[in-house]
Amino acid sequence: MPNPRFLIWAATRPLFRLYWRVRRPLTAGVRGLVLDAEGRVLLVRHTYIHGWYLPGGGVERGETMLSSLRRELEEEVGVTLTGEARLIGLYANFREFKSDHVALYLVPHGAYAHEPRRSPEIAESGFFALDALPDGVTPSTARRIAEAMQGHAPDELW
Repeated sequence: MPNPRFLIWAATRPLFRLYWRVRRPLTAGVRGLVLDAEGRVLLVRHTYIHGWYLPGGGVERGETMLSSLRRELEEEVGVTLTGEARLIGLYANFREFKSDHVALYLVPHGAYAHEPRRSPEIAESGFFALDALPDGVTPSTARRIAEAMQGHAPDELW
């Protein structure tokens, strides 16, 4: 006969899992550092928040980080991955949410096809030279670009 404590634990486990999911959910996002043939980086300006960002967004239930990156790049800027995107790093984004994490991928020229498209959430997008980023690029975006492209030591916080 099983231990009574085990039976109680087994019966209440789904409730505890639900409690932790509601009280302490972990959210995940992805960003793509997309480079063109001249080494310029693709940035987007959203309609709902100020500043220039690397394209990307939230990982939805049932998606992997990479499948989310594919979806977000396609939806936001018409970038279709045709080759390999390389994971650069994982970052905690506690400014957004206490349990938010972001995966950053490098998408080199030649690893994608680009058919620019309009998205209701993107005000504008474009490729920018590393030494001529647009006014309003967010500090976190500038740091991620510098870390990846200039070999600066990565920060664990987004």
